[in-house]
Amino acid sequence: MLDYSDPLSPLFAALADPNRRAMVEALSRGAAPVGRLAEGLPITLAATLQHVQALEGAGLIETEKKGRSRVCRLAPGGLVPLREWVAAREAFWHAQFDQLGRYLDEISPEGDDT
Repeated sequence: MLDYSDPLSPLFAALADPNRRAMVEALSRGAAPVGRLAEGLPITLAATLQHVQALEGAGLIETEKKGRSRVCRLAPGGLVPLREWVAAREAFWHAQFDQLGRYLDEISPEGDDT
């Protein structure tokens, strides 16, 4: 059975939606109020707020109430678990290819260019 309590599941779930990825991309250029995030998306302001809540719940963004608006910014370290997971997969495949390369070197006769 899958364990959905791990830190990656909320990240993958949050980033599965293209609108949320667009919001993360926009916030990578700097903090923005929810209203400005909504302007570039084909969804309502209410839907944008729901996406903001999902991103905040996943630890990807932080929000702060400033006057009448809510300002969003990327959370420091929000993508760290995802980056570490990807790095571990990359390390595995690099090791597999290195092992394959060593094996091919062993079975290939010296000086044989074919």
